[in-house]
Amino acid sequence: MIALRTASDPVSACAPAVSSARPRGSLGRGAPGAPPPLMAAEIQPKPLTRKPILLQRVEGSQEVVNMAVIVPKEEGVISVSEDRTVRVWLKRDSGQYWPSIYHAMPSPCSCMSFNPETRRLSIGLDNGTISEFILSEDYNKMTPVKNYQAHQSRVTMILFILELEWVLSTGQDKQFAWHCSESGQRLGGYRTSAVASGLQFDIETRHVFIGDHSGQVTILKLEQESCTLVTTFKGHTGGVTALCWDPVQRVLFSGSSDHSVIMWDIGGRKGTAIELQGHNDKVQALSYAQHTRQLISCSGDGGIVIWNMDVERQETPEWLDSDSCQKCDQPFFWNFKQMWDNKKIGLRQHHCRKCGKAVCGKCSSKRSSIPLMGFEFEVRVCDSCHEAITDEERAPTATFHDSKHNIVHVHFDATRGWLLTSGTDKVIKLWDMTPVVS
Repeated sequence: MIALRTASDPVSACAPAVSSARPRGSLGRGAPGAPPPLMAAEIQPKPLTRKPILLQRVEGSQEVVNMAVIVPKEEGVISVSEDRTVRVWLKRDSGQYWPSIYHAMPSPCSCMSFNPETRRLSIGLDNGTISEFILSEDYNKMTPVKNYQAHQSRVTMILFILELEWVLSTGQDKQFAWHCSESGQRLGGYRTSAVASGLQFDIETRHVFIGDHSGQVTILKLEQESCTLVTTFKGHTGGVTALCWDPVQRVLFSGSSDHSVIMWDIGGRKGTAIELQGHNDKVQALSYAQHTRQLISCSGDGGIVIWNMDVERQETPEWLDSDSCQKCDQPFFWNFKQMWDNKKIGLRQHHCRKCGKAVCGKCSSKRSSIPLMGFEFEVRVCDSCHEAITDEERAPTATFHDSKHNIVHVHFDATRGWLLTSGTDKVIKLWDMTPVVS
């Protein structure tokens, strides 16, 4: 089982801007009595910035929109809300999105899964039920198909696997379950260590990835009516809030309430874990753009971070244990013997984020960003590591943007480069991400 430490220093990050140099000019003489000529130095072009473009705000839900998706090849959005409603929003001639379907469920809608090929909509409810519908071709009607009594309490995540006709789900009852979507029969289940809030599936190997509130990621091998525990990963200091799977590179991303994202290399180096530190609040949602190898992570404070994953990243080192500073040999405050022998007051222990050595404050007075290790903001490093880090190594590998609402879920449409964000403010926002995801 992999155990990682995450940075505990307070952090701050801001969106980088590309600035344009102001051109210089020379003062010239004009005709007598003529106004002074315009100097070239007065021309100040605006800085060139690349940021997401807000396309639309979709409003109308009475409570939090827990999940929403962009309808492929349509100007439409499907949303489920805490107000018990399922809504299909279609863009009208006026340019605004209006509900073509407004359907009230018997319980608050906690999550959903939509399959565009079959137009099958699976909705998880607060009472533990999964309800399935088929949407009409014009998205103006939804027909009930069946209900699954999948869980004893709120459904937290759903996945519909068309190739296997499986419905996978997790609930607040700490159960993972999978059902046959044709018969509605329960095929099997597995009890998780805590409430699960992340669920991904690899169709090739039939591995399911489950992230839970204890910070653990569990990998199961599913058969038709049985499952086998493969392994567990433990790297977060807070609960796992979101998972994202890249089946091409065979990499799993996990977001957490500890503000970090971890990249787990499942298919390559067998257990390599890379930390990404770029949020000031808990990571709520993840999405991956395979064609550009960019990760999109969103946090509760509205932050959207675009990570370039097409670079060779480095693992953060394990923090070393020591009774004294590994640079100047000053004792730490619990090392009573050395304090007595040297007649010196013990110092507080810190750790260099680059080499992992235990150091005192005097020997780690510098800060530096280390983007290839995932630290996009400045973190504590020892003085020798600070001198060794080059300007090229400090070049950022991520961009930062503000959605101006508290995000709870995202959906990325790679064909159009659109990102949907839904928030606790009951608002859905559609973004054109092509300026930053390209």
